Amino acid sequence: MVTLTSADNALKTLYLGVVADQLNTAVNPLLARFQQTSSDVWGKEIRKLAPFGINGGIGAGTEEGELPSSAQNNYAQFVLTLKNLYGTIEISDKAIRASENNSGAFVNLLEAEMEGLIKASKFNFGRMLYGDGSGKLCTVTSASGNVLTVDAVHNVIEGMVVDVIGNSGKTPVVSTRRIVDVDRENKRVTLSGATIGAGTVTDGDFLTVQGSYNKELTGLGAIFGSSDTLYGLNRASNKWLTPYKKTASTLTDVTIQRAIDTLEEVAGSVADFIVCSGGVKRAYQDYLITNRTNIDVMNLQGGYKAISYNGIPVVSDRFVPAGTMYILNSSDFHLHQLCDWRWLEGDDGRIIKQVANKPVYTATLVKYADLICDRPIGQAMISGITEA
Repeated sequence: MVTLTSADNALKTLYLGVVADQLNTAVNPLLARFQQTSSDVWGKEIRKLAPFGINGGIGAGTEEGELPSSAQNNYAQFVLTLKNLYGTIEISDKAIRASENNSGAFVNLLEAEMEGLIKASKFNFGRMLYGDGSGKLCTVTSASGNVLTVDAVHNVIEGMVVDVIGNSGKTPVVSTRRIVDVDRENKRVTLSGATIGAGTVTDGDFLTVQGSYNKELTGLGAIFGSSDTLYGLNRASNKWLTPYKKTASTLTDVTIQRAIDTLEEVAGSVADFIVCSGGVKRAYQDYLITNRTNIDVMNLQGGYKAISYNGIPVVSDRFVPAGTMYILNSSDFHLHQLCDWRWLEGDDGRIIKQVANKPVYTATLVKYADLICDRPIGQAMISGITEA
């Protein structure tokens, strides 16, 4: 007979390892390149010493003269608060009772919930890697009732529960609405619930995942963004926090090589991974077809395939902003975590809990982590590329 105890044990022993592996290696090729570590985590914060520049204790002198003065490495301390990442499944009491004498039916029910959780977690975790930590999904350009026209739809999908944040007060003007339809051709998002009153949502407001505003991972958007600070340090006083950024409408091998050469010359950084939007990848393939006889393809960790630029994989990702290519040294990135994915447990050790005053049971997957790039100056971005 299926009971809550047996279901609890199944989630702990059978599903946790599979889910953790999927979310650590199969989210996208970029995350598969990053090392995940529990080092430099202190309480609720990540505090990491990052070296920059070179050791200054070098010099030339005479045979009997004084030796060079010592000048140790330069260090700066990065400080980030661990972000709280959650994923919740929900099973009704009725569904559990209906399958309590049919273990196969219950397993199917549980597997369907877990597959849904993995799919949603992959989508949102992959999206966060390219965000700036704000959680901003898209910006509203016009609104008519529950139909919002936005500037981009690559970060949204049917089923997401979102808030609309007011651009002026930076507070929710509409909360906890589910996306019921995405018109990708016309860039329109339809929200569930009561009709939104005229003037409630205005141009410049933006969408975030429910309750997530300014609470998401510090992704590439923060590194290549225009904010005055990064990891608690002022960019103006620490020029090595500013990566290479170039605007180029046409993508060529020379454009890519110039970025790679600059990273090597300025930061001693060796690029080993290139990720771009789908339209940029197609534009580069068009360029290769026009100027070469073949396109090299390589296999990556996690079962991914990529085209190659001089042995460097070039992959596309739906969450990369349009017209953008990132050229990265993936060894500079670390996902610092308090622990790997775990189920949220109560005092009694149970992970399946009843929702107060409802005939529904939930279980929540949790991870406390954030992303740090040790050497921002060793990364590059080419933007404004005309897509194919």
